[in-house]
Amino acid sequence: MQLQDYPTEPRYGATVVSSEKITEDGADVEVRELVLEVDQHDFDFEIGQSIGVLVEGPDEFGGSVHHRLYTIADTPLPRSIGKPEVTIVVRRCDYIDDYSGEQYSGVNSNYICDRRPGDRLAITGPFGLPFEVPEDRNANLLLIGLGTGIAPFRAFVKHIYEDIGDWQGKVRLLYGAHSGLELVYMNDKRDDFARYYDNDTFDAIKALSPRPNWADPIAWDYAIEDRAEEIIILLEDEHTHVYLAGLKPVRDTFDKLFSSLLGSADRWAAIKSQLEAQGRWTELLY
Repeated sequence: MQLQDYPTEPRYGATVVSSEKITEDGADVEVRELVLEVDQHDFDFEIGQSIGVLVEGPDEFGGSVHHRLYTIADTPLPRSIGKPEVTIVVRRCDYIDDYSGEQYSGVNSNYICDRRPGDRLAITGPFGLPFEVPEDRNANLLLIGLGTGIAPFRAFVKHIYEDIGDWQGKVRLLYGAHSGLELVYMNDKRDDFARYYDNDTFDAIKALSPRPNWADPIAWDYAIEDRAEEIIILLEDEHTHVYLAGLKPVRDTFDKLFSSLLGSADRWAAIKSQLEAQGRWTELLY
């Protein structure tokens, strides 16, 4: 489904409750976490879904409304607490015009990153299929995220350990970024996943670019080299569920990585087909 296919109606009003920079100082990118309070009490959402944010474009672009989707990064509050609050993670973006070569600021990301508590936004949604937690608490969960693709897993892991509890299966989070400064929720500023390291079932594996200043690709193979045997066992285990989130190219990256890890593309294709057929493969790609 393409972005233009998502409806821009109905629209809901939301107030910015907080806006916090969650990348470390010195990082080449700025990522912010915003908490939005939605006006409508009946605005329901589930883990793994997204909301749309509508922003009026600048005059040079015809003043058109820009609609962008952002994955929800926290669990819903109980209805009794008050109005719904939605947490989103937004990376401030710029882009180069293909024809003029000029650099422009991304309309939505810069507008949202500039919002402060009390400011208003127009939102849509929620959209997408939620992340479903297996009924079997002995199931293994392999979570793979890139960049702001970590957002849904923050909510997912929180739900597993704080709402469900007593999870017996292995939970492994593979998270990639170009440098340690670009990691979110796993850095010195905000390490939300640290609260789960006391659980015997949880572990997180970071993957970084070996030379971030040269824009080298993230070294997933090096990151999982010491864990290769464990990951192979997980992939071949019929009790393992795999969740993939981030930009669409991450799918091809992991198809190649797991093919190499398992020794052949055919072997990985057979395992992936089984995961998909049995409902144990979930993608949240954009």
